[in-house]
Amino acid sequence: MSEHELQRVEVLSRVLDGTMRSSTAASILAISPRQVQRLLARYLADGAGAIRHGLSGQPSNNRFSRGVRDYALTLVRETYSYFGPTLAAEKLAARHGLKVSAETLRK
Repeated sequence: MSEHELQRVEVLSRVLDGTMRSSTAASILAISPRQVQRLLARYLADGAGAIRHGLSGQPSNNRFSRGVRDYALTLVRETYSYFGPTLAAEKLAARHGLKVSAETLRK
């Protein structure tokens, strides 16, 4: 769990103990009181693990497949090694039909 999620668990447990009101928890967590109630319901039903984001640890939906990424990097290393990432991305799009961002090449 991240620091942010651990803080949420701590604040929610204080609300359940009765040492903190849900409105105070909402202001501490910078969320609405209604969201605090939803988090409390999930926390009671599933425990502290329910506070974690559901997609944490999963790959991004927008990432390139490994083959496309490796092919693009191979082309850049062999053909466009002296280009900067922005120009290399433009050349890959124009000559090879690969739409790869400059940030992907910069990494």
